[in-house]
Amino acid sequence: MDGNVSIFSGRATKYLAEKIAKAYGKPLGESSISLFADGEFQPSFDHSIRGNTVFIVQSTFAPSDNLFEMLLMIDAAKRASAKKVVAVIPYFGFARQDRKDRPRVSIGAKLTTNLLVAAGVDRIVTMDLHSDQIQGFVDLPVDHLYASSIFVPYLQSLNLGDITMASPDTGGAKRAAAYAKFLNTDLVICFKQRKKAGEVEKMQVIGDVVGKDIVLVDDIIDTGGTITKAAEMMLEQGAKSVRVVCTHAVFSGNAIERLENSSISEVITTDTLPHESKGKITVLSTANLFADVIDRIHNFESISDHFKFTTIL
Repeated sequence: MDGNVSIFSGRATKYLAEKIAKAYGKPLGESSISLFADGEFQPSFDHSIRGNTVFIVQSTFAPSDNLFEMLLMIDAAKRASAKKVVAVIPYFGFARQDRKDRPRVSIGAKLTTNLLVAAGVDRIVTMDLHSDQIQGFVDLPVDHLYASSIFVPYLQSLNLGDITMASPDTGGAKRAAAYAKFLNTDLVICFKQRKKAGEVEKMQVIGDVVGKDIVLVDDIIDTGGTITKAAEMMLEQGAKSVRVVCTHAVFSGNAIERLENSSISEVITTDTLPHESKGKITVLSTANLFADVIDRIHNFESISDHFKFTTIL
C-alpha cells in the first residue's frame, strides 16, 4: 500500500476504524488525547503526517464531544502539513436538523458542515444521510455511500417466501421504493402523525400485508417507538413476519429492550455506531466498503460502482 495514506480514528469510532485500516491493509495511525482537569481535551498525532492524505474516522453521535474531537483532529492534521484531510463520518450526527420545520430553530446539519469546512477538511465520506440535500450544504466533494450494497445480499440470503418492502413513514418511502424495485417486490407505507419528536400519535398502513414477509427499511432507529409500532400494526393486519433494516442504530434509552420485547423477527443494522450482534440484533460491517472507498479516493479512481443501487431511482 502507498505509504502516503494515514488512517486515524477518534475515540468513539476506534472499533470500526481498526477494521477499516485492516481491510485497507495498513495499521491504524497512532494518536493520543491530552485531558485537562476541567474535561477539555486536545488530540495529537504521534508520528509525522507531513505530505500525507489523512483519513480521520469518527461517527458524530452524542455527546457532541465526538464532533468536536473530529474538528480538532482535522485542525491538527492541517497544522501538521497533511496534504489532504478527509473526514470519514459513518454516522453523520445532527442530520435530522436539515431545515427549519418550525419557527426559531437552528439548522444543525448546515452548522455541522460549516464547522467541518472551518476546521479545514478537504472531503467528506459518509453513509446514508438522513437527508440527501445535506450534500449541497458544503462546497466540497461529498461521497455519500449507501448501506444497500450490504443489506441487499443479506436479505437475498434469507430466502424469504413472499417478501414485501415497507417504510415506517412517508419520509422514507423513496428509500423503501428503491429496495422494492431492485428486489422486484411490493411496497407498503406507514402514515404517521407525531405529537412531538420521538412520540407517535397516530399510524396507519397503506398497502397489502396479509401473508407477507415484511422488511421495514429506515436510516435511523432512535427510541424504537415508530418501528415497533409499525411492526405490531402489520402483524395485526395479517403479515407473516416483520424484519427491520436500519443503517444507523442510535438506540436511545430503552430502545434495545423495546425491540427485543417486540414481535419483530430481526433487526439488521450496521456498525456505523458501536453495537454487536446479540439477540434480535444482527450487525453487518461497513469496514470493507469504507476501506475500498479510501483506496479509490487516494488513487483517483471512480467510486460510482458503490452507487449502482441508487441508479434505479
